[in-house]
Amino acid sequence: MKKIVFFDIDGTLLDGDKNLPDSAKDAVHALQKNGIYTAIATGRAPFMISSLLKELNIDSYVCFNGQYVVFENKVIAATSISTEVLKDIEESANKHEHALVYLNENTLKTNAKNNDRIRKSLGSLKMAYPGYDPEFYIKKDIYQALLFTKENEAGYLTSLPEISFVRWHELSLDIMPKGGSKARGIRQLIARLGFRMEDVYAFGDGMNDIEMLQEVGTGVAMGNAHDIVKEHADFVTTDVENDGIVKGLKEVGLLADSFEAAPSPSRL
Repeated sequence: MKKIVFFDIDGTLLDGDKNLPDSAKDAVHALQKNGIYTAIATGRAPFMISSLLKELNIDSYVCFNGQYVVFENKVIAATSISTEVLKDIEESANKHEHALVYLNENTLKTNAKNNDRIRKSLGSLKMAYPGYDPEFYIKKDIYQALLFTKENEAGYLTSLPEISFVRWHELSLDIMPKGGSKARGIRQLIARLGFRMEDVYAFGDGMNDIEMLQEVGTGVAMGNAHDIVKEHADFVTTDVENDGIVKGLKEVGLLADSFEAAPSPSRL
């Protein structure tokens, strides 16, 4: 039976410095050579991963934590957040002086001209400060918003039943339509492929990967994953910097033990 592997990006394919280890790249290409489908499942937007997709020769992906699904470079599902819901989110956030960033498939904009939390959290992704456009969410379809708040400041979100949210940084949350998840996006993509869920594998490390690891036939948590994420995985591999992708693929039988990975940059 045909198999497919979904990879998260940050902390899974990319190391802490946002570099792709040669071993991970070689492993993905080896899967493809062996007739195993490869795909991305990320909280990132499509415009943020274009160079990585090209480098890995991948053309199917789940973005925005499941809100935007692409199969062989064609959009097969897209779920935006309604303008009315976004207005409610912004009204609540403004009362608490919390900034927002809005994303569509092509770009991102913010309602704050100068915010340290935006700068620090997006800087961790090596992204520049977004352009200022407080009406962006009114003019464009928005698939995800980022709310810049610490964990103990986000209680008011529970009064917004139309949304789901998951923390990706100590200063920021992903906000998506209710029920949104990488798991849902994966279900939509494999339905197009006609695959069985037991033939689906996934690698991840973050809180937004939990549902994905539970949903697929075999879920693999990176060694650098949160402890709670590891609890929901079938296997735990090593850190991304220590050839975690290669070792995990060998553990689940998708790469031969004889596969030789290129040295990671961190070990050169």
